[in-house]
Amino acid sequence: MAKVVQIEPASPAPELIAEAVKVLRTKGVIIYPTETLYGLGANPLFPEAMERIYAVKGRDALKPIPFLIKDRKMLASLVEEVPPVGRELMARYWPGALTLIFRAKKGLPMPLKGKDGFIGLRISSHPVAKAIVEALDAPLTSTSANIAGAEDLLDGERMAQLFGDQVDFIIDAGKVPGIGSTVIDLTVAPPRVVREGMIKVILPTK
Repeated sequence: MAKVVQIEPASPAPELIAEAVKVLRTKGVIIYPTETLYGLGANPLFPEAMERIYAVKGRDALKPIPFLIKDRKMLASLVEEVPPVGRELMARYWPGALTLIFRAKKGLPMPLKGKDGFIGLRISSHPVAKAIVEALDAPLTSTSANIAGAEDLLDGERMAQLFGDQVDFIIDAGKVPGIGSTVIDLTVAPPRVVREGMIKVILPTK
């Protein structure tokens, strides 16, 4: 069974963040809160951890998973380029509930990039998610912690009931808003809104 810990979302205890990161660095899977939904977290450099993520969700293995990153330096290591419109959107909405789809850097291994060579990324504004990614110093999967196609789950207690025997560590920070991030595809011109989520994005006109 997963270990379940209660955390203060506004000021997460460093020892709990360290414990979550230890699980991730030993090929484990966690559930953690974000400013949108609870996320299923794994280090994408461990194929076995990624396989568990897909199994927990019942998700098509060909469907890519988005990631949280810690900063622009990490972004540069993962993408081919950031178009001007992307820089404008990042300045306006990051950190926050906006996932941007980029062309992945050549040579980047799967599953960091999808079969189409794209990668979805965002920087979270949630103190817990932010602290985990910064301590991990690697991309963190940020797919929602629910069964593919099923309703979103909004509190840690419910997560423990449903996924307690499938993951290793659950961070319960109480209820989250329950609306996914807005997703914009920057690999096309003009950019395309793939999913309208928590924030209404006004796309630049130029």
